[in-house]
Amino acid sequence: MSLNALVADVGGTNIRLGIANLDDLSVSQVLQYQCADFDNIDGAIQKYIDDSGASFDLACIDVATAVTGDLVSLTNNHWEFSQDKLAKTFDLSKLIVINDFTAIAMSVPSIPEDKKVQVGGKETVENKPIAIYGAGTGLGVAHMVHSGTKWLPLDGEGGHVDFAPVEEDEIAVLKELQKKYHRVSAEQILSGLGLVQIYESLCAWKGIEAKSYEPADVSKFGIEGSDEVAEQAMRIFCRVLGSFGGNLALNLKTYGGVYIAGGIVPRFIDYVKQSDFRRRFDDKGRLSRVVVDIPVYIVTEEQPGLIGCAAYLKQEL
Repeated sequence: MSLNALVADVGGTNIRLGIANLDDLSVSQVLQYQCADFDNIDGAIQKYIDDSGASFDLACIDVATAVTGDLVSLTNNHWEFSQDKLAKTFDLSKLIVINDFTAIAMSVPSIPEDKKVQVGGKETVENKPIAIYGAGTGLGVAHMVHSGTKWLPLDGEGGHVDFAPVEEDEIAVLKELQKKYHRVSAEQILSGLGLVQIYESLCAWKGIEAKSYEPADVSKFGIEGSDEVAEQAMRIFCRVLGSFGGNLALNLKTYGGVYIAGGIVPRFIDYVKQSDFRRRFDDKGRLSRVVVDIPVYIVTEEQPGLIGCAAYLKQEL
């Protein structure tokens, strides 16, 4: 008999839930809800049970925040919960709560070739460190190292490191955002909000009135070239995305590859490939030789978080 478990991916905007077969890490009965529709995670899980008819006594949940103890507080939405109380509420024999990019990291070894697109570099080196990052509501970051017998995820809050501009227009964006924030993090550039903030900062720098754009507007008009400022914003986004990924590659010399997930970048893969993304990834001065061969993959798997939750839970049983 296969061993099944609830897996859930909790972001700033949505929660996705499914039932994982821990034998083959397949996930079925996937449903998605908006976090804003529920006072807490308990309500979302109960809604899933009611809608799917699923039963389970094991669960792994990934969350878009650091997990440092029993109490979990989401960074980009209003939910807060106790792991112990949640396990008791749903009569779970085992509940594991992990960072969302820890889950995505754990999914990487199971992602098939047709669910990822390579952007530069050469081949991966087996069992060498891996880096994962991605822009969505926020900017998630994780690494993976191999112990010799299994993969060990290293979570953290790398999306909140300082934004480090390189070119003139990036410096201008930083200066504009410094009027708004005491400190400007990478997440305030590499996220949905970041796209809008780049655009609005460029407008302020140029002395023109910004339009009321959503992130999708900036990317759409920027890619099709119908708005010059949005087009420049997209160029900056891709350059900073490359610099940030190259920095992650330097941290652990990630010859196992650098993987980009999240809800934004997979939507415009062709644009990223022809942008200055890879130039900036490789541009590390004397250390360029370290990163130039490291492959970057954009993950197109729709549910990497759920697969990663299943992989993590299976490893812990």
